[in-house]
Amino acid sequence: MSKPRNYSFEFFPTKTEAGHDKLMAVARQLATYNPHFFSCTYGAGGSTRDRTLNTVLQLENEVQVPAAPHLSCVGDTKAELRALIAEYKAAGIKRIVALRGDLPSGMGMAAGDLRYASDLVRFIREETGDHFHLEVAAYPEMHPQAHSFEADLKNFATKAKAGADSAITQYFFNADSYFHFVERVQKLGVDIPLVPGIMPITNYSKLARFSDACGAELPRWIRKQLEAYGDDSASIQAFGEEVITRMCEQLLDGGAPGLHFYTLNQAEPSLAIWNNLNLPR
Repeated sequence: MSKPRNYSFEFFPTKTEAGHDKLMAVARQLATYNPHFFSCTYGAGGSTRDRTLNTVLQLENEVQVPAAPHLSCVGDTKAELRALIAEYKAAGIKRIVALRGDLPSGMGMAAGDLRYASDLVRFIREETGDHFHLEVAAYPEMHPQAHSFEADLKNFATKAKAGADSAITQYFFNADSYFHFVERVQKLGVDIPLVPGIMPITNYSKLARFSDACGAELPRWIRKQLEAYGDDSASIQAFGEEVITRMCEQLLDGGAPGLHFYTLNQAEPSLAIWNNLNLPR
């Protein structure tokens, strides 16, 4: 009997009260689709620590969808991490996305007591046992700072075997890259679910800039078609919806254990894909 698939949505904590109110309205709308969980990102070096904490607790308690905070180890001491993990545990949070995290500008690699995500996974396990379901990040097209694809695969295997329960991938636009990654890590003895991260296409310039920064390949044919639409946002969104829906169909048909939508704090682009796929509510 096949395992049920998990579908989830990701938010980022906002800097303004108006932005936060919008986030919560979007979360309540998405909650009606009965997602497995919501996740909330964590700024470089823990720069959004309090906003992430507050958003996660509100999602968990008021919207009543299980919430998973991102937690990064860069720039934090073990004591700081221990206190934050204890706070999440006391609040009834059951899932954490454990990451190395981005380095704030000017911060060296030595900052913080833990250097890698695998260290953070081990630390959380040592502190809390099996209380948390631990998600880690996966990079089907290679982490932008990895020395090589082979090294990145080994790093992911180390992270998974340190005690991760499942993984969420960086977004991508080529299903084959995901399937190749899954096949390679399985050969390294990793058998945790690898959930594809899905980025709806709504704005070409922002997408191109973000993709270049995070190492996600934006295929030439997609890039050229989006360029051809210029400022025609309706055509960009219609084309993007079609492309991402088709890719998600390939992923699910190929056995992907679910989908994780990067919402950018918007409901409609992700829900359009959800509805096109006829996913369960």
